[in-house]
Amino acid sequence: MMRARWPLALAAALWVAAFACDSGRDWVAATELPPLTLPTSVEVVDRNGTLLRAYTVADGRWRMAVAPDQVDADYIDMLVAYEDKRFWRHPGVDWRSMLRAVAQAVRHGRVVSGGSTLTMQVARLLEESGTGKVAGKLRQMRVALALEQRLDKDQILQLYLHLAPFGGNLEGVRAASLAYFGKEPLRLTPAEAALLVAIPQAPESRRPDRQVARAVAARERVLARALRDGVISAEEAEATTGEPVPTARKPVPMLAPHLADRISKAGPGGLRHQLTLDAGLQKALEALAKEAVAGKGDQLQVAILAADHLSGEVLASVGSAGFLADQRQGFVDMTRALRSPGSTLKPLVYGLAFDEGLAHPETMIDDRPVNFFGTYAPQNFDKMFRGTLRLREALQLSLNIPVVLLTDALGPARLIAAMRRAGMTPVIKGDEPGLAISLGGVGVTLEDMVQLYAAIARGGVALPLRYTGAGAEGQRVISAVAAWQVADILAGLPPPAGAPENRLAYKTGTSYGHRDAWAIGFDGRYVVGVWMGRADGTPVPGAFGGDLAAPVLFQAIGRISRTLTPLPPAPPATLLVANAELPQPLRRFRSRTAAFDVAADAPVVTFPPDGAAVERLDGALLLRLRGGKAPFTVLADGVPLRLGLRDREALLPMLGGGYVTLSVIDALGRSARVQVLLH
Repeated sequence: MMRARWPLALAAALWVAAFACDSGRDWVAATELPPLTLPTSVEVVDRNGTLLRAYTVADGRWRMAVAPDQVDADYIDMLVAYEDKRFWRHPGVDWRSMLRAVAQAVRHGRVVSGGSTLTMQVARLLEESGTGKVAGKLRQMRVALALEQRLDKDQILQLYLHLAPFGGNLEGVRAASLAYFGKEPLRLTPAEAALLVAIPQAPESRRPDRQVARAVAARERVLARALRDGVISAEEAEATTGEPVPTARKPVPMLAPHLADRISKAGPGGLRHQLTLDAGLQKALEALAKEAVAGKGDQLQVAILAADHLSGEVLASVGSAGFLADQRQGFVDMTRALRSPGSTLKPLVYGLAFDEGLAHPETMIDDRPVNFFGTYAPQNFDKMFRGTLRLREALQLSLNIPVVLLTDALGPARLIAAMRRAGMTPVIKGDEPGLAISLGGVGVTLEDMVQLYAAIARGGVALPLRYTGAGAEGQRVISAVAAWQVADILAGLPPPAGAPENRLAYKTGTSYGHRDAWAIGFDGRYVVGVWMGRADGTPVPGAFGGDLAAPVLFQAIGRISRTLTPLPPAPPATLLVANAELPQPLRRFRSRTAAFDVAADAPVVTFPPDGAAVERLDGALLLRLRGGKAPFTVLADGVPLRLGLRDREALLPMLGGGYVTLSVIDALGRSARVQVLLH
C-alpha cells in the first residue's frame, strides 16, 4: 500500500511546477476558497479576561478563539520546526520539501517523508478533505497557494491554531490546552507544547485520555526533534523526563453558570462577554456554597451575591450550590427567584422613619400587643413582648410590633416607593400594599435585597448593581444621616458564634414558615447577601437566618478581604445624643392611633415614682403596682427580672446602682415604665 502512494507525490510536484508560471498564478488567484471566518465558542470572561464559561459551537465541538500571541512562543517554534520548517518563507507549498519527497518516493518506492505544509493542512481542515487521494491533495495545494495570496502568515497560523484536531470534539490549541492541562496555552512547559504538536498528526490514536502510551511516544519524538533542531536546550529536554501526560480531560471552566447563561442569551451574536465578576472570588464563593449545604439534607439550597457598593460592580454571583438538575434544583438561579424577605426589610422602614422625623435611634417605643383594623394583630417571632425600649434595640432584636407601628405611621405605599427608588422590583398581592410588607409580605429577589443594602451602605443613594459596562448614579432612597444611623445600629449586632468580632453592619431574616433564611451585610466597600432555603419554597424546619445564613455571610466577607473596610463617620448633621437630650417629640414614639389607645385599667407603677432617687433594701427594690391584669412581667433595662408576678407589691433583686429603667407588662400586653436612680 505504501508503494502505491509515491505517484501521489510525483503528480503533486509536477502539478505545482505547471502552475509556477503567470497563467498558473492567475488560475490560483481565481480559486474559490471556503469561508475563512470560523465560528468559535461563545465565551464569558471576568473583569481580568479570565474565562468563566464557554459554549461549544453549533456542531458540539470546542473551538475557542485564540491569536498567535496568546500561545506559548515555544509551542509555535516547536510546531513550525516539526511540521514545516520553511513555513515563514514558502508560498503555501514548499517546493524543496515536495521535490525531496518525490525523489525519496521514487528511490524507495514508498513515501519516506511528507511534503505537506502547515498552509496545506489548513486547506485540508477548512474543506475537511482527506489526505490519501491525488485529487484531494492537489486541491489542498491549490487552496494553500490561494490562501497565501490572500492572508498573511499570522492569519494562516491562526487558522491552524483554531482548526487543528486534538481528539473527540476538541479543535484548536486553546481548547486542547484547557481540556488536557486546565490552563490557557500562553504558558506551556516544553513537554506540554510537544504533546500539543504531536496529537493533531493522529488525533484519535494519540489522545492522552485514551491512548497514554502512544501519546507519550509521540511527545518524545517531538521533543527529540526539538532538541536536535535547537528549539529547546538540553536542560529543558532533561527537565521533561518523566513528566506525566494527562490521562483525563478536564472540564472547561464553568464558573457563574446561571449568570453566564443569562448574559449570553441576552446578547446573542456576541462571542465574548466581559463581566465585572472576579473569577477567583467566584470560585471561592461557589466552594463556600457547596460547604454551606453539605450534610444539611439533599434539598437545602443557597445563593450568594457579592458586590462593590462604591462602584455597583457585582464581584460574584452564585445562583445555587451546584448547576445540576438534582433534588436541590440547582439549575434554578436563586439570586433572581421571588422570595419573602422576612425581617431584612426592617432597616429600610427605620431609615424612612428617621427621615420623616417620626423617630430617632434613641426614641422609646412600646413593644406590646396591638391590633389594626380589628383584624391584623402582629406578634413577635418568639410570641413575647419587651415593653418600652429604644428603637435601636427594637431593630437589633428584630421585633415585629415596633416595625409595624412605624410602617403604619409611614404608610405601606411609602415603603414600596422607597424599594422602587432603590432599584428593587417588589411584587405584592392585591392592589394595595398592607402593613405586613414590613415583615416579609412582599416578593423580592436576592438581587433586590443586595441592591437595597448597597444603597444604605452608600449613604442612602442607590447605584444599580451591574455585571457589565459602566453604571449611572441612581436615586436617593433615604438621607445620608438616616443611612448612617441604620448602619450604626446594624453594626452593633454581635457576630454569629465563631465569627470574628468586627463592625460588619448586617441583618438576618427568616420568612413565615421557615421557608427563607437571609443574611445581608456590608462594610465600607463591599456588600454581600446570602439566601438559604429550598428552591421549591417548602419549609425548612428549624431554619433561622441568624443560625443558617449569618455564618455563611461572615465567611463570604472573609473570602473577599481579610480585613473590613471601616464604615464612614457620621455625617455632620447627625444628632448624637441620648434619649433625655432629644427634642420632646422624639423621646417617645406615638402611633397615629395613640390618642385612642389609652386603656382605663392599664398598669401603673406607684412606687418608685418616675425620676426618683431611691435606696435599695438589703439589695432589693420595692415595687408597687396599680391597675392592669396579672400576671405581670417586670424588666430592668429590657432584661426580665420577674415573670408571672401576680402580686401588686414585690421586692426586686437589684445589683449595682445608677439609672435603671423599669418596665411592667400585664397579661394583656399593656405596659408602664419608670426610670429611677438607685443608691
